[in-house]
Amino acid sequence: MSRVHSLPTRCCLTTIVATLLVVTASCDDQGKDNGGKPGPAGPTAPALDKVARADFNRRAAELFLPLFWIEDKNANQALDVDELAVLWGIGAPAPADAWVKAGAFTPAFLEAYAAMQKPADAGADPADQARRKAVLEELGQGRPTLLLTDTTTWSANDQAIVKNIVEAAQLIEQIYAKQVGVAELRAQVAADDKASQMLVYRNQTTACSAPKTEKNPDCSALTAKQKPTSGLYPANLQGADGKFCEELEKRKDADKLLHQFVTVAARAGGKSEGNPATDELDPVPYHVAFKAEMEAVSAKLKAAATHTGASEAAFAAYLFAAAQSFLDNKWGPADEAWAKMNAENSKWYLRIGPDETYFEPCSRKAGFHVSFARINQDSLAWQKKLEPFKTEMEGALAALAGPPYKAREVSFHLPDFIDVVLNAGDSRDSLGGTIGQSLPNWGAVANEGRGRTVAMVNLYTDKDSEAAWQSQASSLLCKDTMAAATFDPKLAVMSTVLHEAAHNLGPAHEYKVAGKTDDQIFGGPLASMLEELKAQTAALYFSEWLVGKGAVEPKAAVGSHLRDVTWAFGHIAAGMYNAEGKIKAYSQLAAIQMGTLYRQGALTWNPEELAANGTDKGCIRVDTAKWKPAVDELAKVVLGIKGRGDKALADKTRKGIVDDDAEFAKLREVITERWLRSPKASFVYGIK
Repeated sequence: MSRVHSLPTRCCLTTIVATLLVVTASCDDQGKDNGGKPGPAGPTAPALDKVARADFNRRAAELFLPLFWIEDKNANQALDVDELAVLWGIGAPAPADAWVKAGAFTPAFLEAYAAMQKPADAGADPADQARRKAVLEELGQGRPTLLLTDTTTWSANDQAIVKNIVEAAQLIEQIYAKQVGVAELRAQVAADDKASQMLVYRNQTTACSAPKTEKNPDCSALTAKQKPTSGLYPANLQGADGKFCEELEKRKDADKLLHQFVTVAARAGGKSEGNPATDELDPVPYHVAFKAEMEAVSAKLKAAATHTGASEAAFAAYLFAAAQSFLDNKWGPADEAWAKMNAENSKWYLRIGPDETYFEPCSRKAGFHVSFARINQDSLAWQKKLEPFKTEMEGALAALAGPPYKAREVSFHLPDFIDVVLNAGDSRDSLGGTIGQSLPNWGAVANEGRGRTVAMVNLYTDKDSEAAWQSQASSLLCKDTMAAATFDPKLAVMSTVLHEAAHNLGPAHEYKVAGKTDDQIFGGPLASMLEELKAQTAALYFSEWLVGKGAVEPKAAVGSHLRDVTWAFGHIAAGMYNAEGKIKAYSQLAAIQMGTLYRQGALTWNPEELAANGTDKGCIRVDTAKWKPAVDELAKVVLGIKGRGDKALADKTRKGIVDDDAEFAKLREVITERWLRSPKASFVYGIK
């Protein structure tokens, strides 16, 4: 469960599509006239040293400009041509040379740079200033973070594949905008309100979602402060009380209406009084609801497939199968073809279609997304490490779950490591990003444990992310605990690998108790949270379990534990519920885990001791000697809930820590205040 024209290789100023990002860099023939002869000397360009790098990237976002200062390579405190990226999807479509031409910044860029030197504009209308200031505060909680892919040395066929997948991704964004109900609202954002335009692009909604502003009634991209209604259900069903999902689940035709690959529509000529219990409703298959866009995506996937060679037969098979699924809404064949791809038979990773359900109010409908990446061969080492233990890992979770769950034969692929090129639709998060995923969620491939698991290993590896983590962790952890903690991305990857592997183990999404799936037993939002809690708790459990098997060094396990603790802090800081009162799955599972460790003494609050940064009074210490027994007990509870379909215990466990533990709530407040001092990564994408 768990977001192009062929590129010339001679010059680094390249074209992909109108809004696809292009990175400019020095080329041998830039700044020369015909024949490669030096042109006449021009005026000396002014040094662009008036805006610091972090401020440049922040202001570019506020002005809805597709610009990013990658790094100050020569440490001259000024932006140079070869340090600039032009971003995908942000701002109005523009030609490739809109910002840099013939090796120099264009007048349009210099005008944009001048705008960055001015304070952020809250507008001239006093009645609208509170809203605009709230939007700026929303954007300020994100730190633009670039994922850059250099394709200049790739073959013409590979560049053509990128072109077609990127164009398909733009269509997926259009489908997803319809699913979340924002497609028609975007045009209502004021033309001069660039910050609100950026909010709609980043959040994929007109509403705010960052922790400090998501519940601020002034925070909206629209002056009317209108929040989108889901595009998956009739608008008149979606009352303010948020109970329509529960009413739909009680209907006799609930299975048809709440099927993951359909929208819900009022029946033509039928009763439509806005009552989800009695209105006459019909399921509308996705390929009918989004016909034009899905047919266009299908064509792009077929076009991409024509550029694959003999060595990419598995990738081509998936492209053709997915292309057909976009035409008939039958996703099983695409899943079958996708499951046959791995790090040994393809250099590509692509998942395109409807998958996760967290985005919508009922947590039942699958959101369209694109995750496009290149395979990172480092995954083979982890696969060899875990391959001998898959059956034993299933047996271990089965023992924790207890009856009626029984260990089953598992044959899932161990995680592939991928370097993300582009996320779109439901995969493109406003803040942060998915670092691991196991799919599919339904069908034979999921039921039989033949799904694929991936870890996104090029996220959060940049220097800006490391600096933010150091500042946040040292403000909360005691000095001795911080000394054992490390940013080392390999430790985060270890936890991600175990988390995603665990989605394929034990009582998973399609497991049934008395003939009912987890969605039917727990309801969509709680079921989603419990599945993620199971996977992350299993990750904590398996890190120690693998030490006992000699597959993981004890020091690495401790380092992984501490990265998991800081990972949990970040999700706790995001708050337990969204603005509509819906469960935040990762935030609540993080609270349940840390709250349990706190009760068991594996996590302690030391109010009189300075944190590792030497400034903040009060710090958290992790007692590694108490870690394993506390995690073992938690794993037994969580796996038992899933294995028995024990909704009563699920509610008691969740509410007992999330809602009713006043002492731990005070510690959560400290975690939130200190963690939110640093903006969270907001990923933007570039292709060179």
